[in-house]
Amino acid sequence: MISILNLAIGVIVGIVVVVLIEEGIHYLIRRAAKAAGTSSTVIRDIGVAMRIIAILVIIAGILSFTGLASQFTALAISGIGALAISLALQNTISNIIAGILLFYDGVIHLNDTVEYGSVKGKVVRLALRNTWIKLESGNIAVISNSLLAGGPLINHSATERLSRKYEID
Repeated sequence: MISILNLAIGVIVGIVVVVLIEEGIHYLIRRAAKAAGTSSTVIRDIGVAMRIIAILVIIAGILSFTGLASQFTALAISGIGALAISLALQNTISNIIAGILLFYDGVIHLNDTVEYGSVKGKVVRLALRNTWIKLESGNIAVISNSLLAGGPLINHSATERLSRKYEID
């Protein structure tokens, strides 16, 4: 039978390992997000999500390691936690995916003149979650990337660039 001391040492080592892994992954994601020009709020949201996942993994590990729960229960707890996080971050994830697709497709670049609904102006900032458009009045409109990707988005200055890329006549 496992002694209390061995059990405590195992739990502490497990917690330390999970926290170190979480911090390493969070550091890499934070660097990549900063390099992509992501706003500090998104980086903070990613950090919170990483900590929640780490806490759920620690709880599931402790329950499994101490024998209080089977591996199936620990897996179920982790799955419920992941589902809760994905639902909470659904809009953010949608905007990030749309931002990646807009970047990949080359639909908009900095300094393009674009029109979305009643908003018409020059693109002054592209980020993973949103795009900033400077209006003729000097005001800045911030539009989420999922809205831009859903269209209709008119790019007045990219006709030639997009025609060459996609061989449109």
